[in-house]
Amino acid sequence: MKFATSLFLSCSLGSALAVPAGVPPAVRAQPAAPLPAAREGTAPPLAIPPATPPGTTPPAPGPGELDTTTALPPPSSAAQQLYSSAQADLLQIRMLLKNGRTQSTVGSGFLVGTSNLVLTNYHVVSQMALDPEVYAGEFVDTDGKRGPVELLAVDVLHDLAVLRVNRNGTGFFIVPEQPVKLRQGQDLYSLGNPLDLGFAISEGAYNGVVSRSFYDQLIFSGPINSGMSGGPSVTSGGTVAGINVSKRRDGEAVSFLVPVKYAQELLRRVAGQRARPKDFNPLIAEQLLAHQRAMVARLLDTPLSIKNMGPYLVPVRESGQVRCWGRSNVMMEATYSADTLSCAMESAIYVSDTQQTGQVSMTHQYLRSATLHPLRFAALASSQFGVDRLGKTRDARLTGPLCSERFVHSNTLPLRAVTCVRAYRKFPGLYNFTLLTASTDNPQASLQSRLDVSGVSYENGMRVARAFLNALGRSGKL
Repeated sequence: MKFATSLFLSCSLGSALAVPAGVPPAVRAQPAAPLPAAREGTAPPLAIPPATPPGTTPPAPGPGELDTTTALPPPSSAAQQLYSSAQADLLQIRMLLKNGRTQSTVGSGFLVGTSNLVLTNYHVVSQMALDPEVYAGEFVDTDGKRGPVELLAVDVLHDLAVLRVNRNGTGFFIVPEQPVKLRQGQDLYSLGNPLDLGFAISEGAYNGVVSRSFYDQLIFSGPINSGMSGGPSVTSGGTVAGINVSKRRDGEAVSFLVPVKYAQELLRRVAGQRARPKDFNPLIAEQLLAHQRAMVARLLDTPLSIKNMGPYLVPVRESGQVRCWGRSNVMMEATYSADTLSCAMESAIYVSDTQQTGQVSMTHQYLRSATLHPLRFAALASSQFGVDRLGKTRDARLTGPLCSERFVHSNTLPLRAVTCVRAYRKFPGLYNFTLLTASTDNPQASLQSRLDVSGVSYENGMRVARAFLNALGRSGKL
């Protein structure tokens, strides 16, 4: 199942990379690393293809193309005065290919107080963090002056990064030590470099905290366009309330900010470190492992909810972070009926333009037919199962899938179960799991379920798989 959302991150790709966002090039995966064998009597090991990311970086328009992103409205006199005071400390952050110095991505950032530290989004500098031998960074200020950037710290979970540059701020952008208290409807001003067209300011208002995000994000009722990622959103006095991160593609002027409290924590971490990390990949792995521990603990802190699909019992999880929906072909002219129930987390952790992780999804499909011959129904159910596609996805970020198939029995239901595991190449200890099951109790009905868990430890992937498998069941006769 693909889970698509309407969020996208607002940094900008160069036109040289005009490929569909979130679609990695086809690359040959290396043989799978050996994994511990599943013990008899437990759920087999699992796997998961990457879900459609909740926030992708849109490509810049090519020659002759139009960018349909909402234009920023003309600023008020108050916004013009604020921009005039702030512009000296506002920066464009560019990622460059070291070979040829070709621009790859563009975002924004800002100087903190009178220091030489710059706050931006992690996704703006992710290329330099993950592949420093391939990418370098530079800043460009509002006067066109440029210089190198040095990456000091990243917070992947909250999409933040701290850079060091060879100039100091004027002191306009204030990141206070204490929490920033905002009122519903309070005016905020978002600054950045939209669409790589030049620096700009966007007026809007604070409208609360996102309820369906794993980590807090602020709702900014104003436009944040591509290229403004990493720029500040400030009060009229210059106090930083948040950092621009994303917008809704299906809404009008609905955008999101990383709360400044996470930036305060990251700046304190930078102040306490003796030297900048030489390799950020182990630190990113630590942060992703911390996220998966919290994610799995929240997922399994209470038993999974059970819903009825015909005579079958299926597990789901509905919470502030997980949303469920259903559909049916009952109104279509078909020789069989199919009801589907899907649940998925509405947020994920951005790692790179082609990889997002730290996500869980569950899907159940109930197929039945009173008219199809059992052999024809078996062929239909087999085609819907999709097991032949599990092991064919090539991905340079992951090892090849290690899959197994067996017939198992939950408390009340016999099942065919196929499971796969893929290991992360850059982040040891993290895996993607997928579990596919199909009931085998009736020749003219089939319950087909799928569990996807991305970016978890092997132990936690097994825990979620066992809980899911044990909750499948049957409530009565067909």
